[in-house]
Amino acid sequence: MGILAEFKEFAVRGNVIDLAVGVVIGAAFGKIVTALVENLIMPFIGLLTGGIDFSRWAITLREAQVNAAGEEVPALVLGIGNFVNTIVQFVIVAFAIFIAVKFINSLKRKHAEQPAENKPVEPSEEVKLLREIRDALRSPDTPVT
Repeated sequence: MGILAEFKEFAVRGNVIDLAVGVVIGAAFGKIVTALVENLIMPFIGLLTGGIDFSRWAITLREAQVNAAGEEVPALVLGIGNFVNTIVQFVIVAFAIFIAVKFINSLKRKHAEQPAENKPVEPSEEVKLLREIRDALRSPDTPVT
């Protein structure tokens, strides 16, 4: 089988298409979460903490300098606020995925608990014969031979 035929077989499988749809939806969901965190959650947290703007919260390790050649060397900064924003975004995405998986698992459990058909299943001939033997052994008036 040629590599193109293998790729075609791989690409048209249902799982690959589901994965592609998931990636596209995930990217869109990531943008929504980023906007939610940066524009709604973090300003509210900043208000609660006395006006701290977490997006600008940083620790400067080295100030910007001009080297001997006259070129500007940018400052060395730890962007703690951006890191906090990213952690909040991760928690929101992880919680949303947890809720989605929990919902899907509950649907699977409900589906597994439901019988395939509403009518009762007829026992096999062996089960019927074993029941007859059991009942005959329990009965006091049955002679044992």
